[in-house]
Amino acid sequence: MGVLLGLVLGLGLCLVWFTVRGELPPLRRDRRPSRADALVRRAGVEGVNGSGLIGFCLGTGLLTGLVVLLTSRTPPVAVAFAVLAGYVPAAVLNGRARRRSREFAELWPEAVDNLASAVRAGLSLAEALAALGERGPEPLRPPFVKFALDYQSSGRFGDCLDLLKDRLSDPVGDRVVEALRIAREVGGGDLGRMLRALSGFLRDDARTRAELEARQAWSVNAARLATAAPWIVLLLMSFQPDVIARYSSTAGAVVLGGGAASCVLAYRLMTWLGRLPTEERILA
Repeated sequence: MGVLLGLVLGLGLCLVWFTVRGELPPLRRDRRPSRADALVRRAGVEGVNGSGLIGFCLGTGLLTGLVVLLTSRTPPVAVAFAVLAGYVPAAVLNGRARRRSREFAELWPEAVDNLASAVRAGLSLAEALAALGERGPEPLRPPFVKFALDYQSSGRFGDCLDLLKDRLSDPVGDRVVEALRIAREVGGGDLGRMLRALSGFLRDDARTRAELEARQAWSVNAARLATAAPWIVLLLMSFQPDVIARYSSTAGAVVLGGGAASCVLAYRLMTWLGRLPTEERILA
């Protein structure tokens, strides 16, 4: 017991010493996440990393391929559906990330208005950001709750902003966070005016993008339907062994490969023609 108390006392003295000298170890933050990790973050999925996503995709593809192989007894068809099924989890996360980005774009003006009100009321920037975890828009609250906990434990505003940006994983959030960082470092009395101007700009941008996306939706849905239709027919044909067995030959495999390449090319071309400019996280 005496040894344990001594270790605890020594650890406490070290922490006090590091705090006084300002040498606390840096908060953990991945500077260059992989594409899979970035996708998981943009989708707002917690408890899963990029490796877990890749493993789930591989497992889904393998399981689907085995089921289709047992049903159709045609290896080329099983491989084709295994590839499609392996891409489905990533496609679902991509869709969730786009929906989350659109939702955040609509909520950021309200959040910035809350920040401006808090600053006008005399709160510091850190206190105003922490208050968003309680009074901000509901979907935006969790990252700001964690920001408040990080700031309470470390007191380092810049590092806590970096962690906040990672949790938000949103281009608009990057702009807001960097504007607050500059305001904190430079100082000045125009912070409230800057936040109100930023809120108006974000609101106009979200309104314009929503109108364009509504007009674009029909082309995207048509592209998805045209791409999925032949594979749905092929899946139904898999329950007819005499018909699907024709794809076991080399010619059948070539037809499947050519059809898959045509679908991918046509879908990419359709989405490219109907695409809207997307904001990149240049400040990440």
